[in-house]
Amino acid sequence: MPDPKKNGLLTAVLSALAAMFGVQSDRNRQKDFSSGSPLRYLLTGVLMAALFVVGVILLVRLALMLAGA
Repeated sequence: MPDPKKNGLLTAVLSALAAMFGVQSDRNRQKDFSSGSPLRYLLTGVLMAALFVVGVILLVRLALMLAGA
Protein backbone atom coordinates (compact mmCIF):
# COMPACT_ATOMS: atom_id res chain seq x y z
CA MET A 1 0.00 0.00 0.00
CA PRO A 2 1.46 3.40 -0.98
CA ASP A 3 2.47 5.77 1.78
CA PRO A 4 -0.02 8.69 1.73
CA LYS A 5 2.67 11.09 2.95
CA LYS A 6 4.79 10.38 -0.12
CA ASN A 7 1.89 10.79 -2.54
CA GLY A 8 0.06 13.77 -1.13
CA LEU A 9 -1.43 16.75 -2.85
CA LEU A 10 1.86 18.66 -2.77
CA THR A 11 3.59 15.80 -4.57
CA ALA A 12 0.89 15.81 -7.24
CA VAL A 13 1.15 19.59 -7.67
CA LEU A 14 4.94 19.49 -7.96
CA SER A 15 4.75 16.60 -10.39
CA ALA A 16 2.17 18.42 -12.53
CA LEU A 17 4.29 21.59 -12.52
CA ALA A 18 7.37 19.68 -13.59
CA ALA A 19 5.42 17.95 -16.34
CA MET A 20 3.92 21.24 -17.56
CA PHE A 21 7.36 22.81 -17.87
CA GLY A 22 8.81 19.67 -19.44
CA VAL A 23 11.38 19.00 -16.73
CA GLN A 24 9.81 15.90 -15.19
CA SER A 25 12.46 13.21 -14.85
CA ASP A 26 11.67 9.75 -16.11
CA ARG A 27 12.34 8.32 -12.65
CA ASN A 28 9.81 10.66 -11.01
CA ARG A 29 7.25 10.03 -13.73
CA GLN A 30 7.55 6.28 -13.24
CA LYS A 31 7.28 6.71 -9.48
CA ASP A 32 4.13 8.82 -9.92
CA PHE A 33 2.50 6.25 -12.18
CA SER A 34 3.44 3.27 -10.02
CA SER A 35 2.25 4.72 -6.73
CA GLY A 36 -0.58 7.02 -5.92
CA SER A 37 -3.97 7.63 -7.39
CA PRO A 38 -4.02 8.42 -11.12
CA LEU A 39 -7.19 10.43 -10.52
CA ARG A 40 -5.29 12.77 -8.17
CA TYR A 41 -2.66 13.46 -10.83
CA LEU A 42 -5.27 13.86 -13.57
CA LEU A 43 -7.39 16.31 -11.57
CA THR A 44 -4.33 18.24 -10.44
CA GLY A 45 -3.10 18.55 -14.01
CA VAL A 46 -6.48 19.70 -15.32
CA LEU A 47 -6.86 22.22 -12.49
CA MET A 48 -3.37 23.60 -13.00
CA ALA A 49 -3.91 23.92 -16.76
CA ALA A 50 -7.15 25.80 -16.11
CA LEU A 51 -5.38 28.10 -13.64
CA PHE A 52 -2.66 28.75 -16.20
CA VAL A 53 -5.22 29.72 -18.85
CA VAL A 54 -7.08 32.00 -16.43
CA GLY A 55 -3.77 33.57 -15.39
CA VAL A 56 -2.83 34.30 -19.00
CA ILE A 57 -6.24 35.82 -19.68
CA LEU A 58 -5.94 38.05 -16.61
CA LEU A 59 -2.43 39.16 -17.60
CA VAL A 60 -3.58 40.04 -21.12
CA ARG A 61 -6.55 42.00 -19.77
CA LEU A 62 -4.25 43.85 -17.37
CA ALA A 63 -1.80 44.66 -20.16
CA LEU A 64 -4.63 45.93 -22.38
CA MET A 65 -6.05 48.02 -19.56
CA LEU A 66 -2.65 49.58 -18.83
CA ALA A 67 -2.11 50.22 -22.54
CA GLY A 68 -5.40 52.13 -22.69
CA ALA A 69 -7.19 49.75 -25.03
